[in-house]
Amino acid sequence: PLKSVTESFAKVIHGLKVGHLTDQVIQRSKRMILDTLGVGFLGTSTEVFHKASQYSKIYSSNISSTVWGQPDFRLPPTYAAFVNGVAIHSMDFDDTWHPATHPSGAVLPVLTALSEALPQSPKFSGLDLLLAFNVGIEVQGRLMHFSKEAKDIPKRFHPPSVVGTLGSAAAASKLLGLSLTKCQEALAIAVSYAGAPMANAATETKPLHTGNAAKHGIEAAFLAMLGLQGNKQVLDLEAGFGAFYANYSPKVLPNLDSHTWLLDQQDVAIKSFPAHLSTHWVTDAAASVRKHLITEKALFPTEHIKRVVLRIPNVQYVNRPFPNSEHEARHSFQYVACAMLLDGDITVSSFQKHQINRPQVRELLSKVELEYPPDNLPSFDTLYCEISVTLKDGATFTHRSDTFYGHWRKPLSQKDLEAKFRANASRTLSCDTVESLIKIVEKLEDLEDCSVLTTLLQGSSPPEAASKLFRCNNSITQ
Repeated sequence: PLKSVTESFAKVIHGLKVGHLTDQVIQRSKRMILDTLGVGFLGTSTEVFHKASQYSKIYSSNISSTVWGQPDFRLPPTYAAFVNGVAIHSMDFDDTWHPATHPSGAVLPVLTALSEALPQSPKFSGLDLLLAFNVGIEVQGRLMHFSKEAKDIPKRFHPPSVVGTLGSAAAASKLLGLSLTKCQEALAIAVSYAGAPMANAATETKPLHTGNAAKHGIEAAFLAMLGLQGNKQVLDLEAGFGAFYANYSPKVLPNLDSHTWLLDQQDVAIKSFPAHLSTHWVTDAAASVRKHLITEKALFPTEHIKRVVLRIPNVQYVNRPFPNSEHEARHSFQYVACAMLLDGDITVSSFQKHQINRPQVRELLSKVELEYPPDNLPSFDTLYCEISVTLKDGATFTHRSDTFYGHWRKPLSQKDLEAKFRANASRTLSCDTVESLIKIVEKLEDLEDCSVLTTLLQGSSPPEAASKLFRCNNSITQ
C-alpha cells in the first residue's frame, strides 16, 4: 500500500477518467462553471481587473489565450488565466465551498486558457474540461480535510492562495496529460507558490489571490513538464504543505476503484449579491425584520430606530463598522445590514462609493452593535445571524436566519442561476452570445470541441455588441 500522501494525490490526478464522473458531479460542476463565467464577465468592469490587465500587457508570446469578454485583447496563457482569475474574484461574487474556499476561480481560467493555447489532436472535449475541472476542485477539498483549522472561516491564509494554487496545478496537469511523476512534481512546485495572508482581505489586492492561483498552477505544470523537481513528500510534511495549517494531519487518499467525489457529498454556495458569504445570512435576517418597519409602503424614518443588534460569529475581517471603500463594504456585516434595511435589496450597485457614503447609511451604521453568541461558530456550514431592531418607542423586532437562498442547503434554482448569469454577462456580451453560452454549458458533456466555448468567451467586437446589448437589456433587469 502507498505510504506517501503526495504520491497518492498524483495517482488520483493522473488516474481519474471521464468514467469516474457521476451525474450529480457533472450537474453541479456545470452550474459552477456557468456561474464563474458570469462573475468573470462582470468582473471585467472593475478597477482591479483594469490594473491587472494594464500590467499584463507588457507580456506577449506567440501562443495566446482569450481574456473573457475582450475580443481585441489576448495574452499568453499564464497571464490570461491571471487576469480572468482576478476578474472572477474582483467583487467576491464567486462560489464558496465547505471547508471554506472559493474553488472555481482558481481552476476554470486555467482550463479555458490552456485548451485554447495548446490545441491538440484529438481536440479537447467538454468532458475533458469537466474532468480536469473536477480534479482541480477535488484536490482542493481533499487538502482542506487534513486540518480542523480549514473547516472554519480563515484567520491566517486566504484559502484560494493555498489550496487554489494546488487545485490549479492539478487541473493543468490533468488537461495537459502529465505523467504520474510529473503530476507529483507539479504539486511540489505549486506549494512553493502558495500562500497569501488574510490581512489583504477587503482590499483591491485580494482578487490577485485567485488570479495568482490560476497563473501559478499553470507555471507549476509547465515547469514540471520541463523536468523541474521539488520535494516528493511535500504534502506529507509539516514543513511542506503543513506550513499553512495548525494541526495538519494528512492521509493517503483511497484507491481509484473506491474513489468518491467530495462535490457529490458537499455542494457549493452560489451568491446572489457580491459580498463575503457570511453577510448573506445578515441580509436574509434583515429582509425579514424590514417587513415590520414598513408603514404605508414607506420605510420608518431612520431616526425612529434606536439600535440594531447583529448576533453573528466573531469574524474580525468582516467586522467593519464604517467601511470606506467597495472592498471594505463587501466585508462589512454592518454595512450589508444597513443597506438591506434601507433599500430592501442588495445588488451589484449597492457597493458603489456614493451608496456607501449616503448620510442615512452613515447614520444607521452608528446604531449597529455586534454580539457574538458562544454557539455561533465561524463555519459556513453552521453559522447563523440574528438581528434585532429596537425603535425609540421601545418596540423590538427580531429575526434569525439559519440558511439563506443560495446556500448548499437551499440551492439556487437553475432558473435563478441562469438569471444571475444573464445579468452579469449581458453587461459585456451580446444577447446571442449570452444565450449560446447558457446552452453550451448546459450540454457541456456533449461538446466535441472546446474551441466552440473559448471562441464565445471572447465576446464580439464593439459595434455589433452595442446594437445587440441595447435590444438585450430591455429584457433584463439587474
